[in-house]
Amino acid sequence: MALGGCGDKEAAEEPEKSVFEPIPQDAVVPKHEEAEEPEEEAKPEEETKEVPEGMYLSELTGLPISEDIKEQRPIAVMIDNDERALPHFGTADADIVYEMMNSLANNRVTRLMCVMKDWGSIKQMGSIRSTRPTNIPLCAEYNAVLCHDGGPFYINDWLAKPYAAHFSGTFSRVKNGKDWEFTEYILPGDLDKNFSSSGYSKNYNSYRPSRDSHFLFADYGTEVDLTKYSSCQDVSQISLPFPHNSSTLKYNSSTGLYDYYEYGSQHLDGDTNAPLSFTNVLLQDMTFAKLDDNGYLIYNMIDGTSRRGLYISGGKAVGVTWNKMGDQNITQFFDENGDELVINPGKTYIGLIPSDTYDQISITH
Repeated sequence: MALGGCGDKEAAEEPEKSVFEPIPQDAVVPKHEEAEEPEEEAKPEEETKEVPEGMYLSELTGLPISEDIKEQRPIAVMIDNDERALPHFGTADADIVYEMMNSLANNRVTRLMCVMKDWGSIKQMGSIRSTRPTNIPLCAEYNAVLCHDGGPFYINDWLAKPYAAHFSGTFSRVKNGKDWEFTEYILPGDLDKNFSSSGYSKNYNSYRPSRDSHFLFADYGTEVDLTKYSSCQDVSQISLPFPHNSSTLKYNSSTGLYDYYEYGSQHLDGDTNAPLSFTNVLLQDMTFAKLDDNGYLIYNMIDGTSRRGLYISGGKAVGVTWNKMGDQNITQFFDENGDELVINPGKTYIGLIPSDTYDQISITH
């Protein structure tokens, strides 16, 4: 059913939960697919903040980070998301966290991929598990080095791509009383050792993304006004159709962030007890192809098709479209007018939602 706009009094009287009705797929054509038109100069909604001396605005978060690592390439870490792997370590420090269906088996268990710029600060991150083909072109968007432990299926052709860089099964083992598959973590020194032995540059190489900022961020110190969009809805909770772990993001009005929950509990770091929280939530409606009868799959994200999605931030949600034009191209998101979406500076959760369950996304107002 149609839902009222942000702050709409009548909408608040409707049932607590409903399925968000985003803008239809292909209803809006991104501006880059049309004839070029003069762009209006963006005007800051608030007074911008000054970037502190010795820092620059991170290409992953739009927030200040040390200039000492400005040219350092990110890493992308595959994290086991089965309940037996909990608690996670270090995920709260990631700049961007992807969650995606890892397999059609095991009730569609998901896996996390944590993208991180300041990896020199890692104390412990993991546990580390295998990768899937989908993760490799996602890493290419960031010129990131993929950190995983094997595959083992359908990844070799992707890892042979000239832009692909990865470390597999080369991290530390931690005695935590669990089965061997849940004991591999990145510890201090592991990444330096891996870069040294692999010959990979720690800094960006010729496959660096074509623009400085991964997303189109609002000016530092300002916030995006989502109420200007006709599809805007109030959102206090998003329940995702990941049946294995029941991923849920709940809006924390005291912090202005969305806290991540799974398996019925809030996600807290195993060392620091820090919550896994995000300024931005991006959800992508994505088709996939089965690779065999054992549940292996690959997402169809590089066909250049504009597909529907959601952007959620600051207690509001709007419908968007997205596309990825090639292996190394950045996934771009577009608003209902066909302009590239401007998002708030901060950490981002990206959910790859299978098309056959996308309409099961549940929104609580």
